[in-house]
Amino acid sequence: MLSVRLASYGAAYFFVGGVGLSYWSVWLQSRGVGGAEIGTLYMSRQFVTVAATLAVGWLAHRLARQRPLMLALVGIATATLVTLEWAHGFWPLWFCTLVWGATWHPLLSLGEGVVVSATRQRGLDYGRIRIAGSVTFIGGAVVAGLAVAGFGVPWVLYLSIGGALLLVPCILWLPMAGRSAAESSAAPAPRVAGGDLLRRPEFLLFLVAAGCTQASHAVLYSFGTIGWRAAGIGDGVISLLWAEGIVAEIVLFFFAGAVTARLGVVGMLLLGAGGGVVRWALMPLLGDWLPALLVLQALHALTFGATHLGAMAFLQRAVPGSAMTLAQSLYYALASGLPVALVYQLAGVLYDRAGMHAYLAMAALSAVGLMAAMALARRWSGGGLVVSPGRPAAPA
Repeated sequence: MLSVRLASYGAAYFFVGGVGLSYWSVWLQSRGVGGAEIGTLYMSRQFVTVAATLAVGWLAHRLARQRPLMLALVGIATATLVTLEWAHGFWPLWFCTLVWGATWHPLLSLGEGVVVSATRQRGLDYGRIRIAGSVTFIGGAVVAGLAVAGFGVPWVLYLSIGGALLLVPCILWLPMAGRSAAESSAAPAPRVAGGDLLRRPEFLLFLVAAGCTQASHAVLYSFGTIGWRAAGIGDGVISLLWAEGIVAEIVLFFFAGAVTARLGVVGMLLLGAGGGVVRWALMPLLGDWLPALLVLQALHALTFGATHLGAMAFLQRAVPGSAMTLAQSLYYALASGLPVALVYQLAGVLYDRAGMHAYLAMAALSAVGLMAAMALARRWSGGGLVVSPGRPAAPA
């Protein structure tokens, strides 16, 4: 039952993500927004998301109860979606986009903080809990496509509102981390600040390793469909290629506990970055040949799946429970947020000038992540990084 409660949060959250990633740009076009303006909206949202994730993480780290904060965020985010029903033209959409980015996206780091803390305390398999989010992500994309085909583009917004509302009972059902009897009787632990984590070389190497590998998906996410269509691959096959990547990710998540135990935390980060070097280096050579493309898309299990699992396992082992929310916010802002925003800009310039060869820059970015993971393997003992502000943990 605890696993279901934890999984339900990700399921509701990523359903909205599946709807938005697949059809939000179509909905924006229906409101009179051009291609360049859509890019501006996405980029503005990304930078606001980074700042908001850091700010909300800092606030949540200092609050005794996070549930009211999460409910307030989802309430504002849902109200923003409802307001979009009457928003037309660039500036009203831009304002709503900023509010949405500042309220909806920090909910991911807050929810993941709860899930990672709970899986550590109860000995649960994080990967299997995370499967629900991957499944509903695919479901959101499929349902959005069927709704648009059957009822029209406005249903993209209606489905997003419905998914956001579903998150409310999931937040109420989410088991917030509590203190054990031993912890309650002990003296309060000193509060860990963000600077205490960012001053540790191991934490910085972790951010670089995970951030570079995750950001290396920028060309694929931005121009994958465009490139495949230019190569003569049909839309139906393209949709299956996207689905294949998520399915490969789900398979790895199902065996996450065993694979992570076998390879280790840093081993997962190395696997993700190494997979990125291979995947992106081969895309310009084989990305228009369907049999090879099927193999390259299956590598999404490594480039995203192994990297994400390694990141969550690192936070689970290296960061004290009292600082988990703060650490998750730093990870999602500085490793998954800011690098992605910057590389998205670079990806557009490179694709315009070099086409499919833009993937070579993503291979180089993955190589940077690989070197950072190798450096992390040499510096990190596998134990906790911080036991009190400014004092390292004893070797594990």
